[in-house]
Amino acid sequence: MRLRHLLGSVALVLLAGCAGLGPREALEGQGNATAWNAHKARIATLDGWQIDGKVGIRAPKDSGSGTLFWLQRQDYYDIRLSGPLGRGAARLTGREGAVTLEVAGQGRYESTSPEALLEEQLGWRLPVSHLLWWIRGLPAPDSKSRLTLDGDSHLAKLEQDGWNVEYTRYSEQNGYWLPERLKLHGQDLDVTLVVKTWQPRQLGH
Repeated sequence: MRLRHLLGSVALVLLAGCAGLGPREALEGQGNATAWNAHKARIATLDGWQIDGKVGIRAPKDSGSGTLFWLQRQDYYDIRLSGPLGRGAARLTGREGAVTLEVAGQGRYESTSPEALLEEQLGWRLPVSHLLWWIRGLPAPDSKSRLTLDGDSHLAKLEQDGWNVEYTRYSEQNGYWLPERLKLHGQDLDVTLVVKTWQPRQLGH
C-alpha cells in the first residue's frame, strides 16, 4: 500500500513538471525545468516593448543589413526596417487579421496575414507571428518546439516549425532577462537581430 502511494506521488510530481513545460515542449541543455518555467512565466507577462537595433538578412534575392525599430502595444505592432536591405525601407503595422506593409518606392499593401504579405511583396518567408514570442526568448505556444537551455536556464537554441533560432547574448532590462542577439535560420532565409536598446513594459497591468 505504501509503495502504491509512493508511486502515485512520484507520478503526480512528474505530471506537474511536464505540465509546466507544456505538452509541446521538448527540453534539453544545461538549465533546469523549474528555473525555465519561472523565467518563461515572467517574460510572458510582457505585452509591450520598444526595440531599437540592427537586422541582417540573407535571402536568394536580397541580402544586406539595416536598422530595426519595433514598437509593440499588446496585439498591435509597428515594425520598421531601414537601410541597405535591397528593397529599401519597409514598415509592417497591424494586429491579428489586419496587416499593412509599406515599402519605400513601391507602395502600400494590406492583408490578413503578415507572413503572406511579406512573402508576396518581398519574397521573405518570415514567421512574424512567431517572432512576437521568439524576440522575447520564448517558443510560440501554438506548435511543437525543441528547446535547449543555457546555464542560466534561458533559451539557447530553439527548433520550431522548420526554423532554428540561436540566442547568443542576453541582457537585463528593468528586471527582465531578454535576448540581445539572436540568429534565425529557415528555408532560404537567414536573419540576424541585434538589439541595442530594450524598453519592456507590462501594458495589461
